Amino acid sequence: MSQSSRRSFLSKTALAAAIAPFAPFASFGKGLETAIEKTPMASPPSDLKITDVKCAFSGGGLFVKIMTNQDLVGYGEAVDAIGGTYYLVQRLGNQLKGRSPLGPNVIFEQFRKQAFFGGAQSGMYVAVLSAFDAALWDLTGKALGLPVYQLLGGKFRDKVRVYCDTQLYEVRNPKPEDYAKVARVAVDKGYTAVKFDIDEANDPNKYDKWNWTASNAEVERMYNSIAAVRKEVGPHIDICVDMHGRYDAPTGRKVAKVMEPLNLMWLEEPVPADNVEAYKTITQETSTPICGGENFYLTYGYTRLLSEGAIDIIMPDLQKCGGLGEGQRIANLANAYYTPFSPHMVGSFLGAMASAHVCASVPNFHILEWQSESDTDLRWKEIVKYDKPFIEKGFLVVSDKPGIGVEINEEGLKKYATPGVPFFA
Repeated sequence: MSQSSRRSFLSKTALAAAIAPFAPFASFGKGLETAIEKTPMASPPSDLKITDVKCAFSGGGLFVKIMTNQDLVGYGEAVDAIGGTYYLVQRLGNQLKGRSPLGPNVIFEQFRKQAFFGGAQSGMYVAVLSAFDAALWDLTGKALGLPVYQLLGGKFRDKVRVYCDTQLYEVRNPKPEDYAKVARVAVDKGYTAVKFDIDEANDPNKYDKWNWTASNAEVERMYNSIAAVRKEVGPHIDICVDMHGRYDAPTGRKVAKVMEPLNLMWLEEPVPADNVEAYKTITQETSTPICGGENFYLTYGYTRLLSEGAIDIIMPDLQKCGGLGEGQRIANLANAYYTPFSPHMVGSFLGAMASAHVCASVPNFHILEWQSESDTDLRWKEIVKYDKPFIEKGFLVVSDKPGIGVEINEEGLKKYATPGVPFFA
């Protein structure tokens, strides 16, 4: 109903009351009419326009904020490849002013194609684009009153399973008993899957700090550490093992074979991401599932991995591979090859929930990464606005609120802002 229609209705109602025999009813509707006149009515989504784009940096994260003429705000996050990108955000943001945010895929494709010679294939440009993309999906959902998963076509599941990255890598040369103890803590919290890193630059058995061909003693250390975890948690808890792409092909092949009796959920990035042939050889020679892809960008980056059977499980990082729309396209491509989709995630809870919307929207979702420090470090709760537990018994419940469903608490984030870089300015 338009403002004029409402005024007409209320005026007629007031007039009818005035001619009634009971004087107290003469003012019926006047208070309501006044209240409506004073209440600003939001214009329709078709009138929504972007007025400004700002950003903030904290730790390894970039947070993009897109503002509009209707006071709706969208937030997006990028990770890793974001150092020194403040002016790139400003340049892209200036191109959006005055435009509608309701076409995330259109804007994504425009930004990607216009920078064909400006780095739009991978790296920093795509990471920044990922933050823009998430913020645009957030805004679109808020404008239309729909959660992002609905905009992506609906959800296959209400909650997404997460694995706990135990972050034991913060301990120097941990012993097998340390691995077992940390695993037990995670399982007792309700997690059904855990992840450990086995690349150790300070391993005393390492002969050469530059050559990452693991010695027999290093491989034995790796096996004993994960064997202790398996013994502690039993046969039904899933175990992921990460090598961070630091080793050479012979080591990757050897470790994958050695780990076979431990029945891993996956061995992650045994070799660097830039050699598909090496991945393919390792994958085909072992029964240990091989996982990778956090350092690949855009859907095109996954074509050879999938078409050549070079990998068993893909793990794009939706905060740097291109964003939410591109993340769904990657998942759908993987689904055509019957390959599980298990996103890497090292961002805040904003990034986790944004990823969860994509995970909910595709059939081949497997599991999502979760950092253990997000359960214990107060910082991660301070920088977002969210009124429920982050994780419940090893699952992240997908928000039904419009947009992503998580807001940035700017005052909280400011406490952890990167020094010397403008904060949402």
